[in-house]
Formats: sequence, C-alpha cells, structure tokens
Amino acid sequence: METIKRHIRVDRREIVYLRYTIESYDGMAVVRTIDPREAVLEIQGAPGCEGIIDALLDDLKYKEKIPIQSL
Repeated sequence: METIKRHIRVDRREIVYLRYTIESYDGMAVVRTIDPREAVLEIQGAPGCEGIIDALLDDLKYKEKIPIQSL
C-alpha cells in the first residue's frame, strides 16, 4: 500500500499540536518533521483518506487559526 504524501509549513510552536491532532485519527496519517527550524512537516496519509486529511487541515487553519502553508 502506497501512502499519500503532503508537505506543509506551520508555525514552529504548532508542530506538536498538529502532529498530535492528526495522528489521533487512528490509521489515517503519520506526521514527520522534515525541518524543525523551518517547521516543514510531511503528512503520510493512507490511500482514501485524502478528503479527511484536507478537511482536518482546513478546520485547523480556519477554525483554530493555525497558519498552515502547503508546499
């Protein structure tokens, strides 16, 4: 099974919260920190979960005001 990979940049202070929130959805995705200084993260999602991941990132960005930038 091949994972879907997305790269994003966030505020460094939000890395732990974002990782915890995304990984709390069992089996949906894993978050890996690519560059801790630049706060670049890689989200490796299970196939078929792209819509859920997008919806979660949108909610975090717009409802919780976390600055998430797609790369």
